[in-house]
Amino acid sequence: MSGTKRGIPGILRRAAAALTVIASPATLYAQSCAMCYQSAAASGPRSIHALKVGILILMFPPLLITAGVIYLAYSKRDQFHRNS
Repeated sequence: MSGTKRGIPGILRRAAAALTVIASPATLYAQSCAMCYQSAAASGPRSIHALKVGILILMFPPLLITAGVIYLAYSKRDQFHRNS
């Protein structure tokens, strides 16, 4: 019975933390260095375009690695059942 009493406040704390994260504004997570923001905003359109392209290029390696891991996991999913 004491486990139940101790478990409920823990569940409430977790639920409150989850609700806080969900209810927080998205702009809170988009905060960045003010100096970087000012520098990027003051640059010309070519620099802004180059920055956007650079961000897209930097997204591809993690995307490809994740896709590779998912493919390997999917292709080897029945390997243990075949050996039995």
